[in-house]
This record gives sequence, C-alpha cells and structure tokens, in this order.
Amino acid sequence: MSSSSLLRARPAVSTVAAAAVAEIRCRGAAAAAIRSTTSASSSSGDGVRALSSCSSPVTSDSRRSYASSTSSALHIQQPLVLPSSCISLAAGRHDESSVSTFDSAGQRTLLSTAAAEPDGNDGSNGDGDGGSGGGGRSEDEGPKQASASVVKQQRLSKVPISEVLNAKHTLRWVEPVIDQHATIQEGMAVAIERGLSGMMVVDRESTTSTSSRERGKVVGMTTSRDLLRVMHAGFKEGKTADELVKVTVKEFMTPLSQVIYARPEETIGTCRIIMAKLGVKCLPILSHGRVEGLITARDISEYSLEAREGVSAKGGKKNYLKHVSERVGLSVNTSMAEPPAYLKAQLALEQNPLFINVGVAEMPHPFKTPESCGMNARDHGPNDHSTDTDLSEDAYFVCEVNLPDDAAEGEVGTYKHLTYMGVADGVGSWREYGVDPREFSHRLMDECEHILKEASENAREDADRHRIIAPAEVLAQAYERVKAANIIGSSTACVALFDNARHQLHFSNLGDSGIIVLRHIDSDVAGSLKRDRTTPRADRKSDLRVAFVSQQQLRSFNHPYQFGWTGEELKDDESSFKTAADSCTTSIHIRRGDIIIMATDGLFDNVDIDDIAKVALEWEQKNGFIRGGDIAAREKRWSMGNSMSVQSCETLPELAQTLCEKARENSLDSSVDSPFAILAKENDIMWSGGMPDDCTVVAMHVVGRRSDDVLDRSNN
Repeated sequence: MSSSSLLRARPAVSTVAAAAVAEIRCRGAAAAAIRSTTSASSSSGDGVRALSSCSSPVTSDSRRSYASSTSSALHIQQPLVLPSSCISLAAGRHDESSVSTFDSAGQRTLLSTAAAEPDGNDGSNGDGDGGSGGGGRSEDEGPKQASASVVKQQRLSKVPISEVLNAKHTLRWVEPVIDQHATIQEGMAVAIERGLSGMMVVDRESTTSTSSRERGKVVGMTTSRDLLRVMHAGFKEGKTADELVKVTVKEFMTPLSQVIYARPEETIGTCRIIMAKLGVKCLPILSHGRVEGLITARDISEYSLEAREGVSAKGGKKNYLKHVSERVGLSVNTSMAEPPAYLKAQLALEQNPLFINVGVAEMPHPFKTPESCGMNARDHGPNDHSTDTDLSEDAYFVCEVNLPDDAAEGEVGTYKHLTYMGVADGVGSWREYGVDPREFSHRLMDECEHILKEASENAREDADRHRIIAPAEVLAQAYERVKAANIIGSSTACVALFDNARHQLHFSNLGDSGIIVLRHIDSDVAGSLKRDRTTPRADRKSDLRVAFVSQQQLRSFNHPYQFGWTGEELKDDESSFKTAADSCTTSIHIRRGDIIIMATDGLFDNVDIDDIAKVALEWEQKNGFIRGGDIAAREKRWSMGNSMSVQSCETLPELAQTLCEKARENSLDSSVDSPFAILAKENDIMWSGGMPDDCTVVAMHVVGRRSDDVLDRSNN
C-alpha cells in the first residue's frame, strides 16, 4: 500500500472520520458510477450476506478500471451500508397525491390529482405547462377545475424508489421485522405468513425513540435465503432438524455493518444496479435513521407492471386468458433440454479434474530504500529505481496440500489435492510510528501457510477432525496468531482456494487487493451482452473477456479496510480494522483455459483491466496456447490429450513479471492518467499520471493435466 495514502490509514483508526461518497452518474447508456455517503458508518462495503453468498460476478470496487467489466458499462464504486448508529423501523407512509402511469416506451407520466390553484399560487406565470391550471390555459377559457394534468414524462428507471415503497404499503402493510431472539422455526413462519423475503432484526428491549411506531432498535437483517443456508450448513455438520430449528436469528443475521441499503430519493434504476451487481435481493430503504420498509426485485416488477397496465393487470378473466391459460400446466412427457452445442465440449471436460499452474512476480515501490520510501522521484534522488523485493511491503504465499474431502459421503481415506494462494499489502504509514510495515503483512501470509501445512499433517492422523479449510477461516486463524504474537501493523489480504475436482475457485478478500478471471468466450453464440461491440468481428483477434472481478472494501477513496493490530483491541465500530467475517467471500466456477490474476492494488491502480487482458492474450499467443482466437482449434488440441501444461508452468512467471513491469511503467508515466488518477479526480482529488507502489502478481492458468504429467510432457 503506497505511502501517499498512508495518512488515510493511520494506526489511530478509531479517530478517523468516515467520509465515503455515493452518487450515480448516468452518461447516456455508456457508463454509471455509484459512490456512497455514510455518516458514522462501520461498513465493510459488502452486499447483504455477500460474505457467504455473493456468487454472481459483481463488484463494488472503488478502483475504476479494476471494477469495470467489459460486459457492462455500469460501475458501482462503493455500496451504501447501514450505519451502525441507532437505526429504527419507521411506520409505513402513504403518498397518494399523485399517480404514475407509463406508456409502451417506458415513459412515465405523473398525473396530479390536487385541485388547481389560482394564478400566482402554482409557481408558474400562467403561460407555461408546469402549473396545475390546465397547461397554461388563459382565464377567458373558463374557470379552472380540479383535473388531472400531465406534468412531466420520465422513464421508469428514473422513478424514485420511494414511489415503489408507497405503492407497496398502500396495497398491503406488514411489519417486516423479527425479534433477534426468534428461532429459525419462528422466522420461517413469519416469512411465509407475511410473504416476506427479507426481515429487519430488532432488539425489542432497546428503543431509539419514544415513537408509537417504534418496534425496537434495528440490529441486523436476515433473508429467506439465510434461513435455507443455515439449515444446509447445519445438515452438513450432522445436526438434526430439531436442533437447527432452535437456532436463533441473532446467530446468523447480517450485522448492520454489512447491510446494503438505498435512500428514498434514489431511483429504481439505481436500486436495480445495486441489487444486480451485489447479488442483493432485498434492499432496506433508509431515511433519517429509520427503515421505511424493504424493497425486493418482485416489488419493482409489480410496480412496473401496474404502472404500464393499471392496477387490474394481474387479475380478472381477461388477464388470465391473455397471460395464463396457455402457459399453465406441463405435459407428463416434459423433459430437460440438452445443453447448447457450444457448451457440450466444456461440459464433457467437466467430468475430469482440472489443475492450476501458478507463476508469481513482485516488484517494490520504485522510490523505496532500506531507510525510507519517497513520494516521488525528487524525494528518491539520483538513485536507481528499487528492485530489491525484500523491501516490498507486499507478501504472498502459494501452498499445495492434501486434505480429507468433506463431501465424500462417509468414504474413508478420500483426500483432495488443493492449492491455496494469497496476497497481502502492508500499510506503509506505520513507518511514521517506527513500525516496519512489512512485518504484519509477511507474518499474516506466513501464518496462512503454516495453518494449511499443519492441517495437512494432522489430517493424516485424524481425518475426521481436519477437513478442507475455507479461505475465510484460514485468514481468521492467521489473524488471531498475528495478534497473539503482538505484531503491530495492518494489511489488506486476499486468500483463495482452487478445488480441482469441482472446478471452483473460493476466495475471501478484505481491502483493495483482489482477483480477476479472464476467459475466452465465443461471442458469436454467447449473446450480445458478452460481445465486443466496438470492434468489427473480422478485425477482432480474440474473444478473451473479463469473466469476473472481485469486490473491494473501502472506507473511502484510497482508504481500504484491513486486518490490523495496535497492541490492544479497538472498541470503536468506526475503525478501519476488520475481521475475516467482514471480508467478501465468493465462489467462482472455473473453466479449462481460464487465466486468473490475483494481485495487490499496485497492479490494479496502474493498469487498466482491459490492458491486463491484452497482456494475458499476448502471453497466450506467444506460447501457442491459442492461435488467432480459434477456440475450436484449442478444444481439438485438448481432446487429443495435449494440454501444454508443462509450457504453461514454465512461462507463467513471465506473465506475472510482465504485468508487474507494466504496472511500474505506468506508475512512473505522468502523461497518461492511470485508473487511480481517474478515480481520484472523480472524488475531487487532483492527481495525474500513475500511482507508484509495491506490486505483487500471482498469475494462474487452468489446465487439464498436471505439469509433472509424463504423458502431457511427451505431447509438448
């Protein structure tokens, strides 16, 4: 982590004021960015239950290029998170002074139902169409009467989400709350009987006001998906149904610091973006410290339907005959269709395990010396740029272990070969307090590796007690060991696990390091959303696409959340220090041929995500992994048993090194704005050129054979 941002990440984190910014900017259909403002917020930046279930390829990065996806021009910089200060549940508020309708093109017409005001009281000069007096009609046309008049046309996506909430409450008001001491059994009953997909968890013994509508202090949130997830996890642990239904909501609810919310004035379009990007299905609407209600994707769909077709759109004989009668009931001979032809080759490969080759490169801050770290070339003096990796505050580990398969259904002696990897970025501002910033990050990664090796050794003696360890658990245990050793400092961290049998990459990320997945996608058959619509098909050399970008957690611009230790536990909820439970934990489906890049922010701050893909493509073409973007030829080579795994293993360090060098080159170039500089200016901070920093890259290539496979070696 660069020293230029260190004042924002001082050890005295309990005194740092929270100041994140949220704003939607729509530039036609080309781009959108969200910044979030939360006063007294102790958020991690995650989506609702994103810690365990943000499985969709979404992101809330504040790194502009890192968070952008080639398949979408929309970008969430930082989600809105419920403040951990006093939050209460508000009464339902109905605003029936206006009715919205939409035409077939999705344009919104607001019809005023208020009586017309005399001239001079309606805010118009009598000759415009903005008043309520009949669109500028002169007085000699007769007295003005109460009538509906068109005020303005607006697209559905521009309608405030408060209108959706008002429409929902007007139709049916239910209390979307549950007591924190309620059991799973009671939670299921409340969700089903009230038709709720999400509920705010309240402490009824504590209140925040004397309001007659007060339902207790809000302490968290839970969803119907949480209930199923807890039941599933319990069954895997061998618990009985009777034991699980007695678990209280408080034990598994999403805490306030991780609940994503929206504000009443924000639009339907904004809420859709948040829900889609973060995998959130339910959004609390927060106004002045009170939760006005919950909005779901279904609420938005119903509002859209009624706005277009009227309140009778879902009922009556006509609607049944038009929409339902020909679509209800399946034939007894109904079966599932075969997968599309373009997926059959990949699905056939999924019957076999995949393997991963890893290459690592690191490079220190260019202006770093054993004594100090300069902010710029002037501070560094006439010295050459630093190349001593021992000076880097970044750290990493790669570890291969054999652990018992916890999904082997009772089979004894079933082990899985697993590959773990991780990166950490130490916070350089500790240098100002006489603390070596390298110690915390390096010790954290060392402990991660020690934990995994110990688990592998212990599993040989007692397989029942030592199963596969999730990345979040690895980080949690390592963090506790670092604190127990009284290592002062702080660091961001990202740890991942590659499951070769299930073709899954599981990872947990806290801070602004992260992972991207690059994949060749045949744009002729993959749908318009995945196509490169800027380059003609004949001119495109490849269909290498960004398939996934991990989510970051930032307190504010250039101020990531981090693991840290000052010598004592900090009680302040506003601290920048978080735990593994606050990290974004995600699982990604991986395919053969994918390129996975795990790196610290030194890469993503300086190299645009599309440029990372270009570098990866050049590496593939240089080594013959793909020729001219011909995916079919590559799959034919695979079917003949030629995985080229040996060449992949031998050349991957070159890819990692090239990316590090590209990051350094861009960081020293003051003539072109880096992703960091672009985002800085969007946050009203003047910055030009690159962002010199330590850089560590772990490059991975998914192959069909192990690099030590004799058969594969003979095919190379």
